[in-house]
Amino acid sequence: MTQPSRITSFDLPPGRLIASKYEVIEKLGAGWEGEVYKVIERRTGVRRAAKLFYPHRNLKDRAVLYYAQKLDRLRDCSILIQYHNSETFRHRGSPITCLISDYVEGEILADMLARQPRGRMHHFEAMHLLHTLASGVEQIHRQREYHGDLHDGNVMVARRGVFFDVKLVDFYHWGRPSAANIRHDVVCLVRILYDAVGGRDAYAKQPQEIKDICKGMRRDLIEKAFPTAGRLREHLEGAR
Repeated sequence: MTQPSRITSFDLPPGRLIASKYEVIEKLGAGWEGEVYKVIERRTGVRRAAKLFYPHRNLKDRAVLYYAQKLDRLRDCSILIQYHNSETFRHRGSPITCLISDYVEGEILADMLARQPRGRMHHFEAMHLLHTLASGVEQIHRQREYHGDLHDGNVMVARRGVFFDVKLVDFYHWGRPSAANIRHDVVCLVRILYDAVGGRDAYAKQPQEIKDICKGMRRDLIEKAFPTAGRLREHLEGAR
């Protein structure tokens, strides 16, 4: 049985064509499963995002099928990027599958935080960001699904005054949806807030509003107070 190529980096240059249809503009990021590129559809001139999967992380296209089917089920969730289609092309002699999705303006939250004074946001802004995230994740949970990999490297943000447009990228498959998956998503949301306002080093000086949510990052206390993303959203609306 032929083993899939163990490609760990594509590093496609600007101008490279994908499936003779999409021209690479720039690399947007990379993760465990593959890389994401900003591309332009040659026929229409429309910008898209292309996620390329490493062959050994996408055996028999299982990862692609999981992503495509999950994004299709959750297509009405506004916090997710709209999926369009899949394509296959050859790279270094190996067949590579990619997913084509909408391209959204913004930047990865981790990069935005790195540009802030002392690497952190004001707590008021961070709570607005968390409200937007919790509202979007609540939509996912209502569909009896979960994200599974929420962190500041998987959140795309565009600032709108004190508000934010937010999109989530990537998922992680922990198995069938369960109450434990949902609770994990909520704890990860709280962790995003905790890190956004400075993490452990800044926690002692945070206002009570932040501590009432983060609870010292004790998972048991967070899960008791906020068993769902909806409960977290409701708390934030009462705190504002």
